[in-house]
Amino acid sequence: MEKETKIAIIEDDENLRFLVSHRLQNEGYIVVETGNGDDAESLILGEQPDIVLLDWMLPGKQGSDVCRNVREKGFEKIIIMMTAKAQDVDKIDAYHFGVSDYVTKPFNMDVLVAMIENKVKYIVKQDRSEISRFGDIEHHPNTHSLLKAGQRIELTILENRILLYFLKNINKVINREDLMMVVWGYNSDVNTRTLDMHIVRLRKKIEDNPDTPRYLQTVRGVGYKFVI
Repeated sequence: MEKETKIAIIEDDENLRFLVSHRLQNEGYIVVETGNGDDAESLILGEQPDIVLLDWMLPGKQGSDVCRNVREKGFEKIIIMMTAKAQDVDKIDAYHFGVSDYVTKPFNMDVLVAMIENKVKYIVKQDRSEISRFGDIEHHPNTHSLLKAGQRIELTILENRILLYFLKNINKVINREDLMMVVWGYNSDVNTRTLDMHIVRLRKKIEDNPDTPRYLQTVRGVGYKFVI
């Protein structure tokens, strides 16, 4: 079945690029690819793929520079950064490159495909509804940013994942374990304190008064509820 979804693979390891490309083509995706950062920008801007798989370490331009540059030139589709496991994911968060999400290497091909399927299902296929609005806030998930009363506010990748999950489950009570599973994944050793810390930061960005939240409410002993 032809999905008509185009994916750009930007990866300098030829073996890995071949494996990912081969698998995605078998899954029915249209694939374009390059192995260096210098060609990456023209490829992304010229081909306008729905999803970009972008390696962090590239010859020529770094993945972070490629990401920032195409965002500045108006590219708003999904960019998934591929990083070596040793690299601290929060390092990607710390700079506002405009990464939509990330996957750590070495990754399981099935996990990568499932992640892409998820993006296609929720975002690519629902382009008109990808921007969520609540109160005076607009959430733009692909560029992990908010527009609050006309002001642009950056979200980290993890804050973006948390908010996206709440917006898909409005007015439902979400327990902490489920939320941690969605945000950090299966083999994560993250604790609830880390989650609560991210919630506090997210509240500061979306709430007029973070101490008495209107949207992101605590449900004692269970977890949270996003109330609209």
